[in-house]
Amino acid sequence: MKFCSDCGSNITHIIPDGDNRPRFVCDSCNKIHYQNPRIIAGCLPLYLDSSEEKVLLCKRAIDPRKGLWTLPAGFLENGETVADGALRETREEANANAEIDSLYTVFSLPHISQAYMFFRARLLDLDFSAGHESLDVQLFAESEIPWDELAFPVITQTLEHYFEDRKVQQFGVYYRDIFFERRPG
Repeated sequence: MKFCSDCGSNITHIIPDGDNRPRFVCDSCNKIHYQNPRIIAGCLPLYLDSSEEKVLLCKRAIDPRKGLWTLPAGFLENGETVADGALRETREEANANAEIDSLYTVFSLPHISQAYMFFRARLLDLDFSAGHESLDVQLFAESEIPWDELAFPVITQTLEHYFEDRKVQQFGVYYRDIFFERRPG
């Protein structure tokens, strides 16, 4: 951020009086421009197929991690509930109709200022296809999951929790902080 959205003056990255961390502050009108974490909402879409539950995964058509598999998810929009955002992303990325069952996993990634929230969801039909951010969309049984081709650790962890919980048919809500240390150079 270089310029104030209110008056157009230059912005300085300083700790304002009464605050405890650097913020973008207008040099002229003193408006503080807060930057807060982004929320990513998504679904773990499930479909019961011949007594075996399968998971819908999307192959990413965009960076980061283009060409790898993920659950349908994306940035929450203003004015949208987290559940509505998760369903919207499922429609956009997989052209899939789903219904939310419950919140399932929450991940906090402070090093990139993001929070992920995934819901267990039921596919309402098999009418799905790749959306504009997906190269492919497929249903996978547990034995078919492309574990070495999953895009993000939060996807791997959500799927691992699900397959463990499915064994005992008890589904909790999982929370985890994920920290990555930046390497020099």
